[in-house]
Amino acid sequence: MKEKSLKFEQYPLRIPTEKRTINKLEALIKELEECGSANTAKLAVKHWNKYMSELATDVSVIQVRYTLDTTNKVYKNAQDKVDELSPIFSKYSNDFEKILLKAKYRKDLEKLYGKYLFKMYENNQKAFDPKIIPDLIEENKLTSKYDEIMGGAQIEFRGGTYNLSQMGKFTTDSDRETRKEASIAMDKWLGEHDQEIGEIYDKLVHLRDGMAKKLGYKNFIELGYIRLGRTDYNAKMVKGYREQIKEVVVPVAQKLYKKQMKELGIKDPQAFDYNLKFKTGNPMPIGDSKVLTKVAKEMYEDMSKESSEFINFMIDNHLLDLDARPGKAPGGYCTYFPVYKAPFIFSNFNGTDGDVNVLCHEGGHAFQAYLSSGIKIPEYQNPTLESCEIHSMSMEFFSWPYMEKFFAKDAEKYKYAHLADAIEFLPYGITIDEFQHWVYEHPNATHEERCAKYLEIEKANLPHKKYDYCPALAKGKWWIRQSHVFGTPFYYIDYTLAQVVAFQFLAEDLKDHQKAWKKYVKLCKLGGKMPFTGLLEKVHLRNPFEDGNVKKNINPLLKVLKGFDESKF
Repeated sequence: MKEKSLKFEQYPLRIPTEKRTINKLEALIKELEECGSANTAKLAVKHWNKYMSELATDVSVIQVRYTLDTTNKVYKNAQDKVDELSPIFSKYSNDFEKILLKAKYRKDLEKLYGKYLFKMYENNQKAFDPKIIPDLIEENKLTSKYDEIMGGAQIEFRGGTYNLSQMGKFTTDSDRETRKEASIAMDKWLGEHDQEIGEIYDKLVHLRDGMAKKLGYKNFIELGYIRLGRTDYNAKMVKGYREQIKEVVVPVAQKLYKKQMKELGIKDPQAFDYNLKFKTGNPMPIGDSKVLTKVAKEMYEDMSKESSEFINFMIDNHLLDLDARPGKAPGGYCTYFPVYKAPFIFSNFNGTDGDVNVLCHEGGHAFQAYLSSGIKIPEYQNPTLESCEIHSMSMEFFSWPYMEKFFAKDAEKYKYAHLADAIEFLPYGITIDEFQHWVYEHPNATHEERCAKYLEIEKANLPHKKYDYCPALAKGKWWIRQSHVFGTPFYYIDYTLAQVVAFQFLAEDLKDHQKAWKKYVKLCKLGGKMPFTGLLEKVHLRNPFEDGNVKKNINPLLKVLKGFDESKF
């Protein structure tokens, strides 16, 4: 496809118009309605997929351009338009899927496309009804408002003005006073915007609860799972998995934290102290985004033929925007432009080891998207989110042999910190998830009650955290900075599930790299042809929901941690 070679800045900014788009969607639905066999329907589906890919590309271009510059009025207006129209487009997708589900030739199509596609369609039907379109539009507007506030943060610190991402480097500084002052400055900003952000979340919770009840659910939890495409597990299974983390990982993480503070010589540690891993300072990458991108290029070129093609495609077509700057939304993500068969990596580099994590983590997402771009059925190109995170987190570990190029003398220090951080992340991940379940079980709770509950859960899973100098965080407001809570409810446990699976990849990679890499590439190429647990079974990976598997995946890594010569750090 000729368009594949376009550079990102050459992608046209096409803003969908309601009338033209709806006319096209209605025409495509009419074409399908008139089909009498699987043979004719196959062509109608092909036409539908082509147009939906074009529409999805236009929407993705708008979303990326807006997050790159939330202050740009053209991009903001375009994003506002997308927020309004996306739920309306969902109605037509719903109608299209409904025709296929009820078609007399459905069994013939199942043979052609696979039964899982129709299972996804059935799942989608449970999540939508035209009567919730106004609610979905409002939901989009509220999440965009949250992004705007967070992206527009301006924090005064030691004579400079920084956004939230840029402040990260100060919170990991080896000087304790710098970490403290930076944390206080961020806490002050959070306290000043707490009520405004709390009100946005309150509206989101009530909207989502209302939508769930309109669709016949007790509360938003079941609907939230359905919206994430979770056809193979439920909230009860997730709760059991969280219990495994509490039993197995929380004690391990606490030992690691105590060891860290002992080595740092800090007797009364505060939350900001844990950002510093070593007395000699955290591992520092060798340079800025240009230097690190060059190293990433060398790494992916060396890994395999597929990864070499991938990284050169990304760099040649300007599909990485890595530097933090004013007006840019915080965080990092990978998205995909179907028409151009192109992934895109968005980040906010701040001069910390997190910059390298992005090139490996988001690189894993992008690599999978690149490998799956040839899958003909769009719904099968990407799996559900917890499966997507396996690609990214496993790539972080497959990158270990190249860390000397990224960190020079700090390479072993980085690997130790990376593995320790990955283990320590799990209790935080289940904290965010448990909090969200409580929120949607108690939709009428006040903002203060939500914060108090978060603090209670945090103290159970992360008892080491103290906020003596940060009054906002001391009142349980940490979760406010976790954008997933606002934008994609229940999308956070996914990271922990994937992390546990990625641990198995690390253990296998240390034993037999070629075998582990082959398994990883196979997983990436499968895309979303089956749900999470099905993908695990297909490539012979342990299912984290099965009791005992968290322990089986964690234990080998504790030996890896003990194997580091910490005297060299």
